Amino acid sequence: MQIQTKSFIENDQNNHRKIDLNHVISLNQIYANERFDVMNNALKILDYVYKTFSSIKIASSFGLEDVVIIDLACRVWEKPTVFFLDTGRIHEETYYTLEQIRKKYNINLEIYYPDSNDVEKLLREKGPFSFYESIENRKECCYIRKVKPLLKALNDVDGWITGLRRGQAITRNNVFPFEFDIDHGNILKINPIFNWGLENLWTYIKIYHIPYNPLHDKGFPSIGCVPCTRAVQPGEDIRAGRWWWESPEHKECGLHKK
Repeated sequence: MQIQTKSFIENDQNNHRKIDLNHVISLNQIYANERFDVMNNALKILDYVYKTFSSIKIASSFGLEDVVIIDLACRVWEKPTVFFLDTGRIHEETYYTLEQIRKKYNINLEIYYPDSNDVEKLLREKGPFSFYESIENRKECCYIRKVKPLLKALNDVDGWITGLRRGQAITRNNVFPFEFDIDHGNILKINPIFNWGLENLWTYIKIYHIPYNPLHDKGFPSIGCVPCTRAVQPGEDIRAGRWWWESPEHKECGLHKK
């Protein structure tokens, strides 16, 4: 399929592709309404992105969505770049999954860490569990451990690929396949599995034998840091185990703005 977006793309002084809002709107008009099955649509999105832009990274926490995206990306690109934000409070099972994926796929893996001075200052002044005390404290911890490292990861890129899905949370109901990411320098944000359901993810994982985080088999549909993630009970929302002491409309860490 040929996509007529050339008039919206030009190179900047560093030879990176620049986009504008019209470009994003035109892409969403095509891909948000496609009548392909979800897998083919995701592949078409990724194929277009990798053939159009020279510097693309996949954000991965090695959950269900992320391992699926890595498999999809490796089907259309020889060695995609994947980055991981190591907050310092990650589950052991997540590291295990990272290693399994690293061994199975031909990827360029980047790992980013929080600034040690920021972490030391936070712990010295507020202790190791300040995030339980208020939303402000929790967002401060997320900012230090996730948001600031993300800025380093996205420095000098054309766009980044995420595992955002509409079915994940009420804060993500309006996710589209393409976003104009103002917060990170007017780059492209790509959500290729925006319309996948959990059943789609599990079916794909089983068909293609993709390694996945063993915590998913223990009642953890969404996995973050150890003290901020718990298993969910039958009938609970899939994001109920993330920051469970907060109301649903606040359950974002700052990586993905509403």
